Amino acid sequence: MAQFLWLFFLLLSSATACDRCVHQSKASYFSSDSALSSGACGYGHLAVGLGSGRPAAGGSSLYRQGGGCGACFHIRCKNPKLCTSTGAKVILTDLNPHSQADFVLSSKAFMALAYPSMVRDILKHGIVDVEYKRVPCEYKNQNIAVRVEGSSKHPNYLAIKLLYQGGQTEVFGINVSQVGNPKWIPMRRNYGAVWDTSNAPKGALDFRFAVTHGFDGKWIWAKNVLPANWKPGQVYDSGVQLTAIKQERCTPCDKGTW
Repeated sequence: MAQFLWLFFLLLSSATACDRCVHQSKASYFSSDSALSSGACGYGHLAVGLGSGRPAAGGSSLYRQGGGCGACFHIRCKNPKLCTSTGAKVILTDLNPHSQADFVLSSKAFMALAYPSMVRDILKHGIVDVEYKRVPCEYKNQNIAVRVEGSSKHPNYLAIKLLYQGGQTEVFGINVSQVGNPKWIPMRRNYGAVWDTSNAPKGALDFRFAVTHGFDGKWIWAKNVLPANWKPGQVYDSGVQLTAIKQERCTPCDKGTW
């Protein structure tokens, strides 16, 4: 694990980057938001409560095999007759396997791109040209939360997902340890935002999250997150917030003035 993290950090630090690249693509929408509630990230019904109620499905380059789950984006439609310059902020909760558009938005988010008088028109278009950039997720006064998945079986099999992942980060590793024990056990990404291990320690549990930060990465420690009698379906406060900013490589034309 340590060797993997060292290599990951080295690759990140070898690139010149900026934190607000502007990209060109297309966006469409789901006629029913329920499609996003069963998304590939595994948020389920919780998806509609994230990102101001504006979940979105992203293409494979944004989904990143689950690494992009929980990422926030600012999207603007490029048709000045239909759309405002304000745009909409969305959170990635699902995978869009089709290459026609990088984003498939909730109908609420798609309509938010347009002038109020042009909502019906943008829905008739169905797909529009957009520009977008990654932005920090903001959850005021909200620590990152650990939800124990219903498939977990106390005490050995533990599956979790992280909620309210702030900043502009990607969690690429999670370790778990018994409180007071220096031995860390790595968890694996099962799918989307869900991580698991069949070798969970007994007793109360600490976590540490490996997250992207700047050109590199760092560990975030969360102590006494799960009690010894943790229960499937429960959400536990980690006591920490993620506020780091991930840098990404941009070409000069990507940077823009937005």
